[in-house]
Amino acid sequence: MLIFKMNKQTKNIIISGGGTGGHLFPAIAIAQALKKKDKDTNILFVGAKGKIEEKKVPEAGFNIELLNIEGFKRKISFDTISFFPKLFFSLLKSRKIIKKFKPDIAVGVGGYASGPLLKIASKMGIPTVLQEQNSFPGITNRLLAKKAAKICVAYDGLEKYFSPEKIIKTGNPVRENIYNNDVDKAKAVEFFGLNPQKKVILSLGGSGGAKTINNALANNISKIADSDVQLIWQTGKFYIESSLKSVEKFNSNQIVVNDFITRMDMAYKAADIIISRAGAGTISELCNLGKAVVLVPSPNVAEDHQTKNAVSLQQTNAAIIVKDIDADKELVDKVLELINDEDSIKSLSQNIAKHALYNSADKIAEVILDIVNTEKK
Repeated sequence: MLIFKMNKQTKNIIISGGGTGGHLFPAIAIAQALKKKDKDTNILFVGAKGKIEEKKVPEAGFNIELLNIEGFKRKISFDTISFFPKLFFSLLKSRKIIKKFKPDIAVGVGGYASGPLLKIASKMGIPTVLQEQNSFPGITNRLLAKKAAKICVAYDGLEKYFSPEKIIKTGNPVRENIYNNDVDKAKAVEFFGLNPQKKVILSLGGSGGAKTINNALANNISKIADSDVQLIWQTGKFYIESSLKSVEKFNSNQIVVNDFITRMDMAYKAADIIISRAGAGTISELCNLGKAVVLVPSPNVAEDHQTKNAVSLQQTNAAIIVKDIDADKELVDKVLELINDEDSIKSLSQNIAKHALYNSADKIAEVILDIVNTEKK
């Protein structure tokens, strides 16, 4: 049973969405910023059953209600047919949640659950705020935007999809400890057992791992082992064994392979250049860090938004893009070419830093609280 402290001044806020860490962790950062600004604020998360939020939200100290909802599959299958009854019952449950919790505002951060919850909230006259992480918004946010009070974005040019008067450029919340710290580069390199006198490549693939990036490195690892550079290779849990096997024959002390990196602050500080996918949260972190990056956008995401995110940086010479389909042939060669080009590294670093937006969670929290305070007057 959920128990909340209620009085006339208490603000009740629903944050809905999740499904992936890219959606969830910014949502938790927003919730934490709201509590920091007003400790008596009641926050309820609404997420999708069986997704990452079911575990991570309670771990962060917040209550959550779960909807049995999933994304719409465009290919005809049983999942396509089952989507519609799940959506119907999620709409009904959303209405019950709202009636019980009585929110002053509902915030959508993207993910399966945000659609039904914010749709019902709008119908019930509750103001809504959207957080759009990407340079190209998904269909759910484009539909919800018509009734939203404000839309917090991280990129320019979204006037093509949203009413300009609703848009506030706040950036995407990121882990501030990764750039707001006193970590020294030399100590960070030594933390991974590497040589501070040599350049470092950092390859990231998320907690699960990026198959294309891992395969490109594994198939071309001899080029890295034979060069005078070092590699911190974060493989993800599904690729650790095959990645370790690909490097073992070289017996190289210049390559460090981990399935997961707990000290990302150290990893980022150690890196001279970074290989990464192009999710919105990752790009926001890279902008705030001001690091030269080679992006390999995943083609296996809704509406190919990672490519659009990456292109928005490439257009200002703030990132290099290698297409997923070309990664095996091109990725390692481009990375080795870049790491030996000081001028290009400097230029990329300076240009990507121009896209940085700091204190995004606080800015979004202020937007939310301003609307609530206005409604309560």
